[in-house]
Amino acid sequence: MAHDLSDDPAALELAAAVAGSAIGEYEAMDGAHIELLNVSENATYLVRPKGTAPKVMRVHRQDYHTEVEIASELAWATALSAQEGVHTPSALPNRHGRCVTNVVDGAGHLRHCVLFDFIDGVEADPEDATEGFVLLGELTARMHRHAREWRRPSWFRRFRWDFDAAFGREVRWGSWRNGIGVGVEEVGVLSRLEERLADRLHAFGMGPERFGLVHADMRLANLLWKSPGQVAVIDFDDCGFSWFLYDLGTSLSFIEDHPQVPALVDAWLRGYRSVAHLPQDDEAEIWTFILFRRLLLLAWIGSHQAADIARELGPVYAKGTCDLAERYLTDNGARSRPWPRAKPERLPDWWAGL
Repeated sequence: MAHDLSDDPAALELAAAVAGSAIGEYEAMDGAHIELLNVSENATYLVRPKGTAPKVMRVHRQDYHTEVEIASELAWATALSAQEGVHTPSALPNRHGRCVTNVVDGAGHLRHCVLFDFIDGVEADPEDATEGFVLLGELTARMHRHAREWRRPSWFRRFRWDFDAAFGREVRWGSWRNGIGVGVEEVGVLSRLEERLADRLHAFGMGPERFGLVHADMRLANLLWKSPGQVAVIDFDDCGFSWFLYDLGTSLSFIEDHPQVPALVDAWLRGYRSVAHLPQDDEAEIWTFILFRRLLLLAWIGSHQAADIARELGPVYAKGTCDLAERYLTDNGARSRPWPRAKPERLPDWWAGL
């Protein structure tokens, strides 16, 4: 289980010391000022060297990714930028020509760090979410197209976001049964949902046309608008192997029961189909992947109860998950929309910046 730094001041202090040590492994960084940008499982720092452009240092959480897995993430992001024209942050090599810098922290643990070029951009406005989802769909289709065609290096390693990783014996984010507000009644409903998801995903299959390398956190918050015509995709930290439609499920993280979701899904589909074909049989399973992600996030909230979003949503998220599950189960899967169309309302302000 990954360690969430946001609820551990001592761990944050260690991470800051790691960032300071790691920056010394790069050229022209003497006297650089380092300040914390954000923290979740990783700690991200703004680095201001003297006389040169700012950079971004990511200090990876302990015992989540290996050095090879991080190098694999960087390899795909680099290939996307070079071959598909999807702009991604550039990882910078250290004095030894490596893009992953290893530092032993004050507790004796090996930590991995990456230094990126700074991208000066702004996040999405929640009021423009529909247009943002058209762009999300377009970018996702381009990334899927690249993933299907790209010849990965022989050493490439990333983990999987399949059913076992979400709900099996070695769950990556813990069990949804430990989610905030999950009691006996909720366990009954959500156990039936898990069984139904297992059946539908088994029937859907994991052929190469449906399962491959995905971003796995393709949200508006991970797009940066550099200018009206330039958008960068950031935060490939969770990229791995899953169903391609899982990327759509991740785009709706934490707002799966919002009345605007059907319109956002339609916008995403417009953008996706402007680049790539999506069969109707795949579209029919969209809510399977929305509910798959929703149940996985319920587990994440349970294992990250000190995180701001976990405190924000609390037991309301479990109740909303059960409501969506009941609609999905009643409809025998994903043939209709579990959340009915309604008059659009503004998305919560906190959502776009997650």
